[in-house]
Amino acid sequence: MIEDKFVEVEAPWQPTNIKSWQFTQIKHHYKITLGKMLQNSAQSLEDMEVPYLKAQHIQWDNVLTEQLPTMWASPWEIEMLQVRKGDLLVCEGGEAGRAVIVSNEPPINCIIQNALHLVRSTQTGDVHFLRYLLLHTASHEWLDVICNKATIAHFTVEKFSQMWIWLPPLSEQRAIANYLDHETAKIDTLISDKERLLDLLTEKRRALITDAVTHGLNPTIPLWNSGFEWLGKIPQHWNVKRIKFLIFGIDTGFSPQCYNFPAQEREWGVLKTGCVNGGIFNPQENKTLPPEIEPPLELEVKKDDILMSRASGSTDLIGSVGLVQNQPSERLLLSDKIFRLKLNTEICDAKFFVITMGSFIVRQQILQFVSGAEGLANNIAQSDIRELLFPVPLMEEQIKIVSFVEEKTSKIDKLSHAAVMTIDYLHERRAALITAAVTGQIKVTA
Repeated sequence: MIEDKFVEVEAPWQPTNIKSWQFTQIKHHYKITLGKMLQNSAQSLEDMEVPYLKAQHIQWDNVLTEQLPTMWASPWEIEMLQVRKGDLLVCEGGEAGRAVIVSNEPPINCIIQNALHLVRSTQTGDVHFLRYLLLHTASHEWLDVICNKATIAHFTVEKFSQMWIWLPPLSEQRAIANYLDHETAKIDTLISDKERLLDLLTEKRRALITDAVTHGLNPTIPLWNSGFEWLGKIPQHWNVKRIKFLIFGIDTGFSPQCYNFPAQEREWGVLKTGCVNGGIFNPQENKTLPPEIEPPLELEVKKDDILMSRASGSTDLIGSVGLVQNQPSERLLLSDKIFRLKLNTEICDAKFFVITMGSFIVRQQILQFVSGAEGLANNIAQSDIRELLFPVPLMEEQIKIVSFVEEKTSKIDKLSHAAVMTIDYLHERRAALITAAVTGQIKVTA
């Protein structure tokens, strides 16, 4: 009882003063079952090979059920772990606590691996309310605290079942969940609309750049067939060169074990993949190098460096290029996921090179070389980068094209920035609404 009272005082993830709500542990109101350890072969004549879900199949709003892996399980394990429509699935590891309601009928005999919890309602607990409570707890990073996260968090059965929460009466739980379903759906629609607008602006931006770097700015200049179907016709006085003839070399970085937060003044940081995106260099995308590791000075990032993303879980980021236009205030180092291209600036202007790398004609080539499945370890090799084909105008034209593109894209970028700000606001509004509902700040009745 002493421990219980201590826990009650130390449960800040759901502050509330609603007297009708019960302060209790999850285990008293929900049935939680951890999934099955992977079994690669039959251990008895009764075992069956069945599909299973693991943590990567679970998203906050969706369950991925296409092309599921299989394992062997006994009839009683299938009976105990079989996923049904309406179940709550919660990640034990990875993004610990990530949770989703199974909204569609899962594959026949589909079970869960031991990286997931299967949670079902009882007579006093509603899984829809619990999912929103977990979403609130995760968005405020309390799950990291609950899991005592140091490196990899694990939301074990013990931590999950013994977690203290304020639980409304069942009818009120359902009313809160229904209210949040309705309100978050409206916000999600607005977010989706803004994301579509952002995609259209990104496509328009890339189309404008592609037209400028393939046809130039003078519509009266005669064109000739480049000999490449994907490139088409270009001004007859332009050249097409492989990138290996435009650069002196490619540097790659290293992969030390870093702290998972950005470097501060006088600290060294190692760049992350997201430091180059859409032609823009973001120095804040770095991890702090521990002070006991000697920084290799030859890998320090400096003004006018051209950086390229080599590897990422997102295909869109592979081959993304950015120019370091100002000397970073932080002391930054190349990681093994970032290339530095040493451009011959007597042949190609640095800004022209960066914007052309973001055009359709180069992106199409890059995507042909990218290896790995979406969401996994995608990458592109140095040898493939060297073979990319590149339209090369005269230097004077390159500079004019850069000036034109910067003027035109600045208007698009302002609209894109406004859309991003709106999306961020809507996400914040959604999180605040969920927090208010599951902590009793909003009075919701059936």
